[in-house]
Amino acid sequence: MKIPFYNLAIFFLSVTLLASINLPKIAHTQIINNELNSSSLNVQQRKEVKDIIRKYLQKYPDVIIESIQKMRKQQEHQAKERSLKNLIIYKELILNDPTSPIAGNPEGDVTVVEFFDYSCGYCKRIFPHLKRLINEDKNIRFVFKELPILSPQSELAARAALAAWRQDKTKYIGIHSEFMKLKGRFSEVRILRIAKNKGLNLAQLKKDMGSLALDKAIAGNRQLAQKMNITGTPGFIIGNNIIPGAVELETLKKLIAKVRKANVAD
Repeated sequence: MKIPFYNLAIFFLSVTLLASINLPKIAHTQIINNELNSSSLNVQQRKEVKDIIRKYLQKYPDVIIESIQKMRKQQEHQAKERSLKNLIIYKELILNDPTSPIAGNPEGDVTVVEFFDYSCGYCKRIFPHLKRLINEDKNIRFVFKELPILSPQSELAARAALAAWRQDKTKYIGIHSEFMKLKGRFSEVRILRIAKNKGLNLAQLKKDMGSLALDKAIAGNRQLAQKMNITGTPGFIIGNNIIPGAVELETLKKLIAKVRKANVAD
């Protein structure tokens, strides 16, 4: 029997794509069967197609692996291209959103943007290095993007920090530092104790923590992170560079120097 090549190609592509995503096995089977049932093949032809595909993959397993690797590389490249385009489209939100706290030199020649979560162990681990960077490089402008994605406690802390920024911008870095040093789970009692020690008005802080403005600020950060393909914390943006994950201080310094040099050249 001669099987229509078009239908065979469609089916083979379906198998390749399905193998590259994390669907349960039962979902794989269902989708494959649906693909076959929607084709113009009769029952006998469908059986023969399944047998051909099965035997082919058993004999040449590297083909499917190579196809998946190639597809993933293409997806990564496309995601990177979208992120770079979005850097331009959303530049103002990235650099100058008034709801995002800043530290360092407000007029600095290089801006470092960090997306972080107060419950993120990597964020806590690199914070002393970031603080050192801000203190040593007097021409760095640092933008904090609260991105609470790990737990409800993360969002509680983020709301308190942003409420502190709204109340008294000079208090933010102190609150941020204490939250980054805090061990264990965040609770309202612990958060308010820290806020009180920093001299904040607790009644105003609690009111601002539940405000619609903070709902929008946090939702905006999440959407922005998605546009930049930042799916975890920490994540950094420096110039036209998007850096996922924690980085060493020396790596940050080299990247800042590179961006600074490019800015001078422009």
